[in-house]
Amino acid sequence: MGWNSWDCYGTTVTEAEVLANAEFMAEHLLRFGWDTIVVDIAWYDPAARAGGYNEKPGIEMDAWGRQLPATNRFPSATAGAGFAPLAARVHALGLRFGLHIMRGIPRAAVERALPVFARAGVTAADIADPASACTWNPDNVGLNHDHPGAQAYYDAQVAQFATWGVDFIKADDMLAPYHSREIAAYALAIARSGRPITLSLSPGTDLSQAHREHLAANAELWRVSDDLWDRWEDILDQFGRLARWAPHQRPGAWADADMLPLGRIGIRAERGDDRMSRLTPDEQRTMLTLWCLARSPLMFGGDLPSTPPQTLALLTNPAVLRMHRDSHGQRELWREGDTIVWSSVAGAEVEEPAAIYVAVFNTADAARDIHLPLSALGAPAGAATATDLWHGDQVAVTNGGTTLRVPAHGCRLVQFDTALEHQSSQPAVDSRSITV
Repeated sequence: MGWNSWDCYGTTVTEAEVLANAEFMAEHLLRFGWDTIVVDIAWYDPAARAGGYNEKPGIEMDAWGRQLPATNRFPSATAGAGFAPLAARVHALGLRFGLHIMRGIPRAAVERALPVFARAGVTAADIADPASACTWNPDNVGLNHDHPGAQAYYDAQVAQFATWGVDFIKADDMLAPYHSREIAAYALAIARSGRPITLSLSPGTDLSQAHREHLAANAELWRVSDDLWDRWEDILDQFGRLARWAPHQRPGAWADADMLPLGRIGIRAERGDDRMSRLTPDEQRTMLTLWCLARSPLMFGGDLPSTPPQTLALLTNPAVLRMHRDSHGQRELWREGDTIVWSSVAGAEVEEPAAIYVAVFNTADAARDIHLPLSALGAPAGAATATDLWHGDQVAVTNGGTTLRVPAHGCRLVQFDTALEHQSSQPAVDSRSITV
């Protein structure tokens, strides 16, 4: 759970903006579990601009081709200090510090044939694989992992990140297509760094589950989609992806539905103008509900100091965050037409379940009443109480079910407190018993 600079600042975030968001998080969000600050792409480009990437970026590097923060944007990085001073200030707030990095090695290092750290006689040109270049970003080319100098380059890069105090690395251009050797090499570099660093992989357009075990062995979170923006169609597309990945979520191996484009975004971003999220309040609640039920990592994309109170309320709802943190058995129960129903079980798997969470999503363009029989959820008809987790209101349960008014593109998230019989298999669901 953290903040990432991409949705609001794109390639252009500054040290002052990072600190402003870190200070806001420490004061207002840390106690709810939000604890990570991530500087996204192109922190090494002094001429980074809004709206895209420079065709020939002027990458700041050391003598071994390792990226350094652009000092015109990160003044504390002068004299080779790198991100160490900024990371120290973030750590002093009780937070973790992260950064984004592209797969491979800077083109500029290859063109200049810079030496590889601790590899006498080996240069960047020797270890580069120019045929393995990112299709959307010009900064780097891939590495030839048949050459031992390729691993040495990653080892040296991550070792430098570790000395700076980096806790989280978002490694990009890893998953589409799937670069198994690059991923394994980066994981090995982290292991050799001597510092516990979380590895997040990106992007992941329709990422195949064929890679699930390799991902879990080498990273702690991975994207299952391309960049997600403040458009209803982007949220809608995540339902199917998360339905495939949610049952496999486990500690240390998390499928990531991407950042939350909420609050004030687009300040100097890749896409769009300075704006408040174009998602309606109901669409925003749908997004948070789906991400939390599916137990996706949560990375907020808006500028925190200018975030409206209603958005902060979504990020700090204790009951919803408790579900995100402590539930299990998360899955899509069924979908029919414009209705999608998800559920999970409260508490740890070793505990006898005392409650279930149920989310009813209405993807239609108009509000509807949706009747939900408890039998369709695997709950006994005599369930005692039900609570709307977003609003805290009691929900009436009569005649073995409940009828919920669900807004357009919205949802209702309900906790049913009941003595459930422990079931290792999914409950049988007859969608004919659900009426709209």
